[in-house]
Amino acid sequence: MKLNALERAMRAGELGRAPQIALEHQSKVGEFFGAADFVEVTQAHVMADTESLGESGVAWLESLAREDGGRARVRVATITDPRGTDFAKAGVLKQAGWMLQLERRAIDALVRLGVSMTDTCINYQTIQAPTQGESVAFGDTGVVIYANSVCGARSNYEGGPSALAAGLTGRTPRYGFHLDSQRRATLRVKVTSIPKSLNDWGALGGVIGRLAGNYWAVPFIEGLEDSRPGSDALKHFGAAMASFGSVAMFQLPGITPDADAGKLRVAHRVGQAEVKALQQRYSPDGEIDVVVFSAPQLSLYELRALAELCDGKRFVKPLLAVTSPQVKPDADRFGFTRRIEDAGGHVLAGMCFYQSYAREIAEANGWKRLATNSAKMVNILGGYGYAPVLASMERCVEAAESGRLK
Repeated sequence: MKLNALERAMRAGELGRAPQIALEHQSKVGEFFGAADFVEVTQAHVMADTESLGESGVAWLESLAREDGGRARVRVATITDPRGTDFAKAGVLKQAGWMLQLERRAIDALVRLGVSMTDTCINYQTIQAPTQGESVAFGDTGVVIYANSVCGARSNYEGGPSALAAGLTGRTPRYGFHLDSQRRATLRVKVTSIPKSLNDWGALGGVIGRLAGNYWAVPFIEGLEDSRPGSDALKHFGAAMASFGSVAMFQLPGITPDADAGKLRVAHRVGQAEVKALQQRYSPDGEIDVVVFSAPQLSLYELRALAELCDGKRFVKPLLAVTSPQVKPDADRFGFTRRIEDAGGHVLAGMCFYQSYAREIAEANGWKRLATNSAKMVNILGGYGYAPVLASMERCVEAAESGRLK
């Protein structure tokens, strides 16, 4: 890879051992993907949940924080994806002490490196959304697809070490979605039914993700021009597309920047039948054990809608609503948290349900059948031993009240 003067200094260790380690790692990634050089980034977003890191990963973070006499620091704004716990609610989840201790060690190491512990997968709604053409190094799949598609920014899926390396060097290899050639539409899809609810948007994203089927595909999706989806709808739509198909970018004419189908012909038509088929795969009626709203974390508007549904109800099954540390204080201030918890629910902050040792907490709490309005989450949780159910927010709240999904 071609290096400029600053990058050569980093590689030579002139700026410290930590950026040297980071650039060595990034060079290997860049060479693997055929990158010609590096692109400067303005932000990095690190996935570093301890369920994925494990003991060895946390130890590596700690060793990196000790480099250069403990003076190693990130060069650009670097933030974090959700953690594996909300320490204030760990008892609700019945998380073990060793889980919490591992979290504290990881947090301490990241803080020493100058990382801001934002603990969110909705940084585009809460911290600072990237702008069109801005090059960033983001990790979470839902964050990347939203940044590339809705914001018009440029990012690949950066693994945890790669995103942290980008924070330490202020650059990332120039390949994939940093290139104009990769951002062109590759698949044209015609949608014939407009989603009505967030779970519908997620299910539609899941269907299109399966049709696209790979990371390098860029679906051009027509038929939604008059739907005017808001940020939450696009959040669920993109997160599910990424989950079901590893897609990192989509185009919606009249909605997302630079949408252009070129000479592509319509390859697939997706209507209500296809969306319903995906939903029915995850929608058997019957008893449920827990209701979870998470993945992506809830916005303030989603919490407001949930609070309205909780008024006057009393839950017989646990209901968990997961949001970001940035949204939670406003939810408290506006009374949304109190209204949800008065009904017997719990509002958690800074974590993600499936990154919180989901298998272990299922065993500790006796949870099997989980209801949610997140298509992304039902696609993931089967691998953790759950029997997930996809339903609207309204039906999920009713299930928490009655103990059954009807």
